[in-house]
Amino acid sequence: MLVIRFLRVGKKNQPSFKIVVTDKRRPPRSGRFVEEVGFYNPLTKEKVLKKERIKYWMSVGAKPSNTVYNLLVKEKILEGKKVPVHKKAKKAEKKPKEEKPTPEKPAPEGKPTQELKTEEKTPEKPPEKPPEKSEKEPEAEIPKEETKPKKEEKPEEKIVEKKT
Repeated sequence: MLVIRFLRVGKKNQPSFKIVVTDKRRPPRSGRFVEEVGFYNPLTKEKVLKKERIKYWMSVGAKPSNTVYNLLVKEKILEGKKVPVHKKAKKAEKKPKEEKPTPEKPAPEGKPTQELKTEEKTPEKPPEKPPEKSEKEPEAEIPKEETKPKKEEKPEEKIVEKKT
């Protein structure tokens, strides 16, 4: 499949692009293309486009990249709306959170369902406070047993001498 896209040429920090017709499978920086149909310098806004050749290649089946398409719409070679080229925000790419099952929606297979009570609502009671301690009655302290670390008792070793 043929595609019309930019081929970057120029020095570092001085970009300029050839607009070329190439096979989509070829890497963009390979330099191998079928035909050069234009030139674009974004620093000076200089554009050179061969309208007849671009229309010919599009009639043959070549599709322009999104950026080249927007350039052709701006130069009124093609009619239509511009295509948004910018990347989507990462927040928009996040997967939507899984919804909790409701009585109308059955739960997906393999996942346990949670029973939802809609009619029976009990008023929430404030948590019970523990009875306050009175200053008159001191708490009886439980004496802690003093534990001394016990020495490990080793069995007495018997020394046996063999007589030969």
